[in-house]
Amino acid sequence: VVLAPATPFGLVVGLAISESEMPAWLGQVGSFAVFAGAAQLTMVTLAGVSAWWAVVLAAMVINLRHVMYSVAVAPAFTRQPAWMRFIAPTVLIDQQFALVSQRLDHDPAAFRTYYLWAGGTLLVGWQLMTLAGIVVGPAIPTDWRLGFAPAVMFCGLVVIGVKDAANAVAAIVGLTVGLVAIDLRDRLG
Repeated sequence: VVLAPATPFGLVVGLAISESEMPAWLGQVGSFAVFAGAAQLTMVTLAGVSAWWAVVLAAMVINLRHVMYSVAVAPAFTRQPAWMRFIAPTVLIDQQFALVSQRLDHDPAAFRTYYLWAGGTLLVGWQLMTLAGIVVGPAIPTDWRLGFAPAVMFCGLVVIGVKDAANAVAAIVGLTVGLVAIDLRDRLG
């Protein structure tokens, strides 16, 4: 269940790596080093066509949401050992945040176990999906490629987070605005 939303996105990132000028081995290493799908996809698609500083800046801007994630989960980490506070940010991605933000008040040891298992599962799964995308990506039909995967992943995250009517209304409003704004020029939607 944890990997379901990330699976198509990992395959698409692997496909983008296989279609880019980047050597496949470097793309796979980048998948481990960056471990943030949207930033990695941006880096892969901009590499070779943009200045290195523009690629890095774009990835950093995309990952600014992780600062908000960190602030939101910080109270749970005040009760964690230093080693946990040191390694935990490496796996604080969208899916991880969606999962652990619902368990912030758990016993520190139980929270730590859950966090590490979920994060480890996501990290290993992402590496496997990226590698699969590199290997089998060229066989994926053209009309299934880059456009759909981020939407599928974030829809999966929204479904996990809907707990009451207010959440459902917010999700429906977001969907409606997204659909209405999808065709705005310059990708303003």
